Amino acid sequence: MQLESNRKEYLQELTKTIRRHIVKMTHHAGSGHPGGSLSATELLTDLFFEHMNVDPNEPDWEERDVFFLSKGHCTPVYYSVLAEKGFFPVEELMTFRDVDGRLHGHPCGEHIPGVDASSGSLGQGLSLANGVAMAAKLDGKPRRAYVMIGDGESQEGQVWEAAMTTAHFNLDNVCAIIDWNKIQLDDYVENIKGMKDFKAKWEAFGWHVIEIDGHNLDDVHSAFEQAKTVKGKPTAILAHTVKGKGISFMENTHKWHGLAPNDEELELALKELV
Repeated sequence: MQLESNRKEYLQELTKTIRRHIVKMTHHAGSGHPGGSLSATELLTDLFFEHMNVDPNEPDWEERDVFFLSKGHCTPVYYSVLAEKGFFPVEELMTFRDVDGRLHGHPCGEHIPGVDASSGSLGQGLSLANGVAMAAKLDGKPRRAYVMIGDGESQEGQVWEAAMTTAHFNLDNVCAIIDWNKIQLDDYVENIKGMKDFKAKWEAFGWHVIEIDGHNLDDVHSAFEQAKTVKGKPTAILAHTVKGKGISFMENTHKWHGLAPNDEELELALKELV
């Protein structure tokens, strides 16, 4: 199912806004992780604005869907989406990483509306999603659990232990979103510990796998819609993305994994995001 033209136009503009937030937030803080935030922008924007059953006015609503940012360092995109969705004021984004603020470099579930769990120690998000999904099944509730995992993060053994669990218990209310941007902290994933046939790995672990262009909003939207129809097994969305997407000098390089733009770079970036 593709997006209606008016919704697609709205989301395209919203992704530009969120990318502007990302570079301004990291510039303000002088630190942060713009590269992996920019690669995940379409994925999280479409998820929160088109698919997740959440209520910003009641963030702890027991019937809500949940989302876990397993690659917890990519808070600039996460906070930007939450703010634009209405969980907290957009103006608060410019307190990112302030000592006396609540928008820390890694998300804190205790203090930030819309954040379902603290994260940052890589590899743990899918385990959390499994727990919520199993509880929902036991309670007979239609809740869904979404988790975003990095491709470099997928080198963690806990990811695959959790993936076995999801399939073993037929948790079809779990959807894993893999931000497959091919780059981790200081090099290409293939140069550090290659994932080889990534799709076959997930399929071998018993998952329904959808491989998409993670920057094509129609592809992203259709994948989330399809995931909701799959019964008897969990779904993994393997999203091919570009690290630093949307800003030419940040794209496809590990340099911007954890580097904030300076004044000149911010100006250049914002010119590209009009």
